[in-house]
Amino acid sequence: MKLPDPLSRRHLLDGGLDSAKALSLAQAYLNVDREVEAVDFLAAAGPDSNSEAHALLQKLQTAALERGDVFLMRVASTALDEEPSAETWRALAQTASSAGRPQDAETAERLATVDVE
Repeated sequence: MKLPDPLSRRHLLDGGLDSAKALSLAQAYLNVDREVEAVDFLAAAGPDSNSEAHALLQKLQTAALERGDVFLMRVASTALDEEPSAETWRALAQTASSAGRPQDAETAERLATVDVE
């Protein structure tokens, strides 16, 4: 599947894709390791009602945690309408620090101290 150019991508997302098409496009982005772009299509697939989209977003959260990637954790969690726990942020900070990602480590530590209501 050919990936849409940025303008076409925006039109697709703004145009109200059906769940199956959104999931298909998300998978195409994941197949070429473009995870952040896939998140938008997984969100459009409706992760609250689409178990496959939900599972893929959870896998992206796990990947973010394993890499110490704050941005990926934020976008995947937002798509799931979740806020990671302080424990998750602390673990991510530790991974980021070990992976030589000091900015992500600092951001994750800061996020670990934010009270989630």
